Amino acid sequence: MTELKIKQLFRRLINQIIKIKRRDMNKNEMDNKAINEEKVENSNCQNQENCDNQSNCESTEETNSDNLAAQIEELQAKNAELNDQYLRLLADYDNYRKRTLREKSELIKNGGESALTSLLPVVDDFERAMANIENASDMKAVKEGIELIYGKFLTYLNQNHVSEIVTENMPFDTDLHDAITTIPAPTEELKGKVVDCVQKGYKLNEKVIRFAKVVVGE
Repeated sequence: MTELKIKQLFRRLINQIIKIKRRDMNKNEMDNKAINEEKVENSNCQNQENCDNQSNCESTEETNSDNLAAQIEELQAKNAELNDQYLRLLADYDNYRKRTLREKSELIKNGGESALTSLLPVVDDFERAMANIENASDMKAVKEGIELIYGKFLTYLNQNHVSEIVTENMPFDTDLHDAITTIPAPTEELKGKVVDCVQKGYKLNEKVIRFAKVVVGE
């Protein structure tokens, strides 16, 4: 092979190498361009997504703010309603307290009105008896009149739930009797029992309003 042919072959090889390098360079540039375009596109998408997220956040914050304002308004309305109810209840209680105090005062002042009114007819009978007793000639009739008045008075006491405490031959009871003295018991059975009643005792319903003054045998 001559030197000329070797040079031509070498030049052809160089050209092939240059073409391959140029092709690789063009390919790399296209790849880089595609990568850059993809980055730009991804960046645009990311920016768009960030904008959408920001918009959604702003929308969510606005919704939450509206909900909070509605809740505050509802709570304020409820508080106003409860406050109004409290003031009404307080006013009702104050009126009830004043009315109760007034009724209690009237009861204390006029509580005995009914009892005294029922007693007046008995007083009228006594006055008529006293007016006629000086000129009465029949003492038996006077006695009967007094017994009628006494019976009427006992009826009045029963109507007002006042009853006599029974003492005759009853065992001595400190809850009912007031022993003013003791004497030897006339019989064995009367030891520790009431022998005599000096002053009658009375109960109002089941409450003792006056103890019976008695003499006890021992």
